[in-house]
Amino acid sequence: MEYNTTLNKLILPEYGRNIQKLVENATEIEDKEERKKYTDGIIILMGRMYPYLRDLRDFKHKLWDHLVIMSEFKLAEDSPFPSPVTTTFAGKPDKIPYKIKKFRYKHFGKNIVDMLKYAVEMEDGEEKKLLTALIANHMKKLYLTWSKDMVTDEFIFQKIKELSDGKIEVDESIILSDSHKLVSSNKKQQKHRRK
Repeated sequence: MEYNTTLNKLILPEYGRNIQKLVENATEIEDKEERKKYTDGIIILMGRMYPYLRDLRDFKHKLWDHLVIMSEFKLAEDSPFPSPVTTTFAGKPDKIPYKIKKFRYKHFGKNIVDMLKYAVEMEDGEEKKLLTALIANHMKKLYLTWSKDMVTDEFIFQKIKELSDGKIEVDESIILSDSHKLVSSNKKQQKHRRK
């Protein structure tokens, strides 16, 4: 009995073992005309596997590139299109440099910091007060998402002051949403996403 663990590794697994075997057989055909008929048949089969991609402008080119890659570049000269370069597939890709920013409180995230910066630049008034209350409610919800402990409004107000470098002092008259309501609305949203 043949097990997949004893067989050659699939180069492009999305085409499956049978297409891989056909490509391997094509590399062993020495007669150029016979090999051309054989590879054209493989291309037709590969195209039938993904009929919804037929409308793409370079669909045939992509199929030929895949065939050349599966043949380990042995059928590169048979392709009617320029073949992919082997050096592209040699070695590991370079690491992508990510912008690493340090946050004091990762559970609040960068968007909260950006919103607080925006609120700092606003003129004092009702609009700024409303925005600060919305940010505070959102911060409370985020905190409850990451921590099972209940959080007080004063704690959130303190974090707003800290994250805004003391430039925003939240009016104590602002009443945030009840923690239990925020937690239950989170649970409802999670159940809704699972459905």
